[in-house]
Amino acid sequence: MDGYQEARRARRRFGVVFATHGAVTGTFVTRIPWIQEHLGLTAGELGLALVAPAIGASLAMPMAGRVAHRYGSRAAVRALMVLWCLVLALPALAPNLAAFWAALLVYGATSGMASVQLNAQGVEVERRMGRSVMSGLHGLWSAGGLLASGLGVLAAHRNLDARPQLAVTALLLAALAVVACRGLFDVRPEPEEEAPPRFGLPPRAALAIGAVGFCGVFAEGASMDWGGVYLRDVAGASQSVAAFAFTAFAATMSAARLAGDLVVRRLGPVRTVRAGGAVAALGGVLVVASSSPLLAVPGFALIGTGVAVVVPLAFAAAGRTAEPSRAIAGVATLTYTAGLLAPAVIGLVAQTSSLTASFALVTVLAAALVPASGALRQRRPGGRTPVTGGQGDRAAGASAPGGAAAGVSPAGPGGA
Repeated sequence: MDGYQEARRARRRFGVVFATHGAVTGTFVTRIPWIQEHLGLTAGELGLALVAPAIGASLAMPMAGRVAHRYGSRAAVRALMVLWCLVLALPALAPNLAAFWAALLVYGATSGMASVQLNAQGVEVERRMGRSVMSGLHGLWSAGGLLASGLGVLAAHRNLDARPQLAVTALLLAALAVVACRGLFDVRPEPEEEAPPRFGLPPRAALAIGAVGFCGVFAEGASMDWGGVYLRDVAGASQSVAAFAFTAFAATMSAARLAGDLVVRRLGPVRTVRAGGAVAALGGVLVVASSSPLLAVPGFALIGTGVAVVVPLAFAAAGRTAEPSRAIAGVATLTYTAGLLAPAVIGLVAQTSSLTASFALVTVLAAALVPASGALRQRRPGGRTPVTGGQGDRAAGASAPGGAAAGVSPAGPGGA
């Protein structure tokens, strides 16, 4: 089997891994109301607890490199994915708020480390195929989340206890992850290569790329969390129409990600993000100018379309830098931070001014993608020869853009 066909097979399997990562998230979010009622949490207590995953992810992601450096990229992906799937069972088993917060901290830490490895290995699959695949992989993450959330909604509708549901789902997804990880590339460091630091700061090259991801994820998080509220309170929509804001946003984002690789192959990453920023900014203008759902719902759909490929392309660009492993971890940390800050900043601006002003800020950040897109310009990566297959055989001539996980180029989630 030639290298391209091997990479295609790895991509198919890795698509399942991405979808599995998304399915864990989709399963959990649908049972949050059950957990809140079960523990008797107030809205404030729940909101405080839901900050824990982002904190756990931000703390753990810079340390992801040592896992793959020590055990190899494929083993790292398999272990972190299995752990991430199994942790799904913990939040529903928590007996009180403190235990729930601790469970979510672990949930976020394992999610973040697995996400770093997934994106790093997605970069390796993309490199070996010689074509853009990251957007499609993130689209499969979204599709896995949507499918799992549908099953979770059905379980909630039938008033099923979340504890056995999440436990069984965790075991099934963990088994699926183990199977899907077979046949992935296994990239290992050179014998003389030093282990990455336990907590590595991102290199300077990652900051500009991370800023692009930050703008995209901020617009994404704000629209997902506050879109329905905006439609109800500003555009005067009914509850059912307000709920459609998330549906429109999520559906267009998933479709755009699945189709995004075709656009990237034709336009390149810079022009794709530049066009996406313009589309998202236009959507933001419609939202800010709207006094009815007739403008606001299409506006949110355009925001979802415009920012869909930003994060996948940011990770791909990080994988082409001189220090790909640290760069991918740095970009992941910045994007997670944006996801953590966006809902809070939107609420703060809304409280001091208005929701319209909040989404004016979202529009500005979306528009900033147009000039900032140059940070994603193709670079000639430095690096070393990767390892193929399952036995660590050297493949001649390939320089490896790597994975945040190891200072190596792993083989191979989407906030993740």
